[in-house]
Amino acid sequence: MTAAGTVARTRSVALSVAWRSVHNAFHNPAILLPSVLFPLFFFMAFAGGLSSVQNVPEFDYRSGYTSFQFAFICIQSAAFGGVFTGFAIAGDFEFGFARRLLLAAPNRSGIVAGYMIGAMVRWMFVLAVVFSAALISGMRIDGSLGHLLALLVLALVVSATSTLWAAGIAMRLRTMQAGPVMQMPIFILLFLAPVYVPLHLVAGWVHDVAQLNPFTALLETARGFIAGEPTKVALSAVCLVAMFTLVVGWARGGLHSAERAG
Repeated sequence: MTAAGTVARTRSVALSVAWRSVHNAFHNPAILLPSVLFPLFFFMAFAGGLSSVQNVPEFDYRSGYTSFQFAFICIQSAAFGGVFTGFAIAGDFEFGFARRLLLAAPNRSGIVAGYMIGAMVRWMFVLAVVFSAALISGMRIDGSLGHLLALLVLALVVSATSTLWAAGIAMRLRTMQAGPVMQMPIFILLFLAPVYVPLHLVAGWVHDVAQLNPFTALLETARGFIAGEPTKVALSAVCLVAMFTLVVGWARGGLHSAERAG
């Protein structure tokens, strides 16, 4: 088979899997609602319940606390959208669909790519809902359209990275009981970043950990885009490239594990 033919088959498999993933999500509230309600709950709890944090003397984020927290919710929802996709992959294995898909697909790497595309499409819907809620609640945006598009790209890569991480686990363990294994590392990384206040206001050992946490750079870059003051863009790009490269190999290993298991 020619290289062009291989690419065409991979693309066909990816689009088919992505379409099924998106179709199932929008026709099954049990799949879609958690991915929407989870970030909305965090946004209301943090941006609303903790809004007085912006009165702290050294809180110097120009766009206000609602915008500060929206940036976190944007990255968090993208990351957890990938985790929810991992749950769906594990469910496909439990119910036998994924094994039939492995047998039928001429190029199995397209399966992983399809799940990843489906996760990104679903996350963009979630983002539209949360963004609308943020605007209604008075979120201020000082960044340009270009800054917002850069934020979108940043979060989409986060979504793709977390999907590949979760897919690697789902394809190795092939059970929905693996959910905590997919979720906890991302949850810990997110909440050991400067979630509630800027990094310079974080104290103690959390500050030391946050300085080494790649999600700190991602959050600060996202907040910089919203404020119209891009910061640590190059560092975030390096972090994303490194993480994405690692999880590509991780997901590929999971796919090989699923293939060997039959």
